Amino acid sequence: MALSEKSSSDVTPPFGSHGAAQLPGVEVTSYNLEVKDKDGFVGDKANGKAFRASIRDWRVHLRDMGKDPFEEDLDAHISKKKLDKFLAEGDADAAAVVQGAIEDFAGNFAHVVKTFTSQKAWREVTHIVVGGGLMEARVGELAIARAGALLRAADKKLEIQPLRHHPDEGGLIGCLHLAPSWIFSGYDGIIAVDIGGSNIRCGMVRHNAKKDANLKKADVCELDLWRHADEDRLGREEAVDRLVKMIRGLIAKAEADKMAVAPFIGIACPGIINADGSIERGVQNLPGKWDSDHFHLPERIREAIPSISGHDTMVVMHNDAVIQGLSERPWMADVPNWAVLTIGTGLGNASFHTRD
Repeated sequence: MALSEKSSSDVTPPFGSHGAAQLPGVEVTSYNLEVKDKDGFVGDKANGKAFRASIRDWRVHLRDMGKDPFEEDLDAHISKKKLDKFLAEGDADAAAVVQGAIEDFAGNFAHVVKTFTSQKAWREVTHIVVGGGLMEARVGELAIARAGALLRAADKKLEIQPLRHHPDEGGLIGCLHLAPSWIFSGYDGIIAVDIGGSNIRCGMVRHNAKKDANLKKADVCELDLWRHADEDRLGREEAVDRLVKMIRGLIAKAEADKMAVAPFIGIACPGIINADGSIERGVQNLPGKWDSDHFHLPERIREAIPSISGHDTMVVMHNDAVIQGLSERPWMADVPNWAVLTIGTGLGNASFHTRD
């Protein structure tokens, strides 16, 4: 049974188990919750697709009046940078489209938070960290700030704050919190992978434990990003082969720079992760079929890269929202119960309990 459907107080699994509930200093109390209301899955109202659907709806309204300020086709992808520019510098109609979408999204996001905090695993949550690709844009920041205001007006006592790390890096840096302690004294850092519905990111993550033992100074010194959503007819095997190539390239670059690369690869992946490395469900936005009992991504990576720095490679995978949340863990030491929501192609979620 998946973690999202059971208590995470079960027996602590051995170190290195995929999708584990008990991690150093923290318990994952839930992730990938699939909560429904009369309209379907609640999270679908506050993800990247929903925000862009709202932009489209507002443009339709203006088109009916002959005032659509955007040059693009209604279904064309408009970059977050361009949306930010329209908000800051565009004419009144353009700014109104973006502002209307922000207001719609904020209301939907506040509804999602209210619904999630009514669930058993989230009832004690006092702090929510918000990450994901939308948060790298001003429109995302404003939408979440507005949602926070709506929640305060509804007397919901919650601290809502953006992820401290850049969205491209949070899902990589969090992988350090899956790594065994010997890595922090014997190596400079690890290879981390963040698989998303639109992009795959790989990075060389330095722990910088000598500067801060709690990993607050961790950073990504090398980053490789591939937008797989732009590829036509891309299959799972092609995607995995490209991922392996990205990892090998990062290892070679780090070793050429005289960095001590740990024989450890952390993977952040959407969906419910089984202990054997298979994916139960929740990967519908990835190319090909990833939710199969016969496909084990960590094992495939280990077979392709059997050793790093002369030692056998260890590969550990967890849910991407969990790992993005783990990047925030050093700042949550005094917060008993907290959660993360990641706004990407979908809406990722995870909740945590800080252990003494």
